Amino acid sequence: MTQAYDVLLQVHGLRCPMPLLKTKQALSSMDSGQVLRVEATDAGSWRDIPAFVDLTDHQLLKHEQDGDQFIFYILKRD
Repeated sequence: MTQAYDVLLQVHGLRCPMPLLKTKQALSSMDSGQVLRVEATDAGSWRDIPAFVDLTDHQLLKHEQDGDQFIFYILKRD
């Protein structure tokens, strides 16, 4: 089943720490309750983005790897 989302952030080709910084920026401009889908190609994102979410009130709904792409679904909470 496909996870629904409100905002798509594509950070293909960006290297650490840019995917994480762009994720933080996107979440800050979203409303509480919205879901952000992040698509990254930097392998460090697989570790960095869940670690960041763990330090916040946001919730990582799902994360998966599709070939060389890492996909995250993050629920924005305030």
